[in-house]
Amino acid sequence: MAIGPSNRLARLRAALIDPARRERTVLILLVLYWVVWTAYGTMAKAPQGLHADMTEIIAWSRDLALGYLKHPPLAAWLAAGWFAVFPLAEWSYYALAMLMPVATLWIAWRLMADYLDAEKRVVGLALLTLVPFFNFHALKYNVNTVLMPTWAMTALWFLRSYRTRDAAYAALAGFGAALAMYGKYWSVFLIAGLVVAALVDRRRAAYFRSRAPWITVAVGLVVLAPHLRWLVDNNFAPFSYAMTVHGEKTFAVAAMSTLGYLAGSLGYVALPLVIVLAMARRPAVLADAAWPHDDDRRLAAAAFWAPLLLPVIAGIAGTTEITSLWSMSAWTLLPVVLLSPPALSIRPIDTERLLGLAIAVPLVVLVASPAIAWFTRDKGQPAEVQGRLLAAEVDRDWHNLTPEPLAFVGGDADLAYAVVTWSRSRPRALPGMPAPPAAELSRDGFVIVCFAEDTGCKNNAAARAAEFPRHRVIESTILRGFWGKLGQPQGYTINLVPPAR
Repeated sequence: MAIGPSNRLARLRAALIDPARRERTVLILLVLYWVVWTAYGTMAKAPQGLHADMTEIIAWSRDLALGYLKHPPLAAWLAAGWFAVFPLAEWSYYALAMLMPVATLWIAWRLMADYLDAEKRVVGLALLTLVPFFNFHALKYNVNTVLMPTWAMTALWFLRSYRTRDAAYAALAGFGAALAMYGKYWSVFLIAGLVVAALVDRRRAAYFRSRAPWITVAVGLVVLAPHLRWLVDNNFAPFSYAMTVHGEKTFAVAAMSTLGYLAGSLGYVALPLVIVLAMARRPAVLADAAWPHDDDRRLAAAAFWAPLLLPVIAGIAGTTEITSLWSMSAWTLLPVVLLSPPALSIRPIDTERLLGLAIAVPLVVLVASPAIAWFTRDKGQPAEVQGRLLAAEVDRDWHNLTPEPLAFVGGDADLAYAVVTWSRSRPRALPGMPAPPAAELSRDGFVIVCFAEDTGCKNNAAARAAEFPRHRVIESTILRGFWGKLGQPQGYTINLVPPAR
């Protein structure tokens, strides 16, 4: 006898709330979620190529360091480790990207066990999969996406450390906080937020008299010490970059950006909020969710609200621009906050419907991915869309000139990162990286790539290449097609300086 969809969802719910089966079932579902969204990204983004943020991280991973001129190094370290095992291809890069939200969902599942019953844990996990940060936005691997699991694990370990005063959890909390800082300095709001949560809790005296907070601080500083030394040695270069790009704005600009941050962040979680509002029905339940009366739930709520809202204060006080995309790491505790009120009851039928929705969304977008690819085929930037073809052109021109492998690529940053990503020689990037010694650059040679219409880049490239008598300049036009539809042609100027040896 055939089993209908409702019966299948009932059986799935039963497996997820059964203590003997739920962990295995969740792991299987998360693996399937990872595979489906990786497949979606591979197909839907095929005509666009890899985003410039992703190729930039590949460039960083070719020069592993304790820090970079724009950001801390965790994203590059993870990419280097991943591609030491997997081939460098679009599908494998999207698999790495989706591993970030999948790991976060697993941590959230474990964290929810401390606050929610089995029914609410299932609902909470389903709600998080409806937040675009856990799928669509996560497909662009960058310094923001690596914060998702690091913030989640830090919150989990901190909350357990605070409640139990356990030394192991305290040490893990310090390690997680340091790892988050290795991801992006935005994590200062996580650390400050958890400090605020500890201070507003009624048990703060007992906590700070225990060894737990001091173990957390000590471990965090020890783990972060190598990067702090790097910052000092490099004159805090990433801070200068951040202030140049986002700082020193007018008060009006900063105020508007913080409003945009709040509104955009609310918009990203609108669907889960609407669903819980419909289930709660009574304002008293919502008030208890926002700021609970009991200590454990209030600590979790404070640990959720403070890291999310402190950037608003900092943005206004520092007249700095912030964007709602940067809140993507702050939502692990959302299901705990929304679902933990005892007065909120969830019917099995509601759980089954949410599971059906959580399963349907990725399957629908996967089926639609070829159409999405077709309609977004012109959305990528030339360096992203044509990067692989440009790298092939550079490789061909280089090996027509010399049998030596290509070592360095400079010029327009996005073009250089694309060539570095796809070149068979696995070269290193010059833009945004510490300059190699002049003798090494002369010995190994280099290539400078510019857009044909970028006069400034071409003039700089010509002046630099003129120092080397054997240099060659090649003009190239690249046209990429997708499913029989030709894109826009783009001209490039390639300056080749062969090795002096």
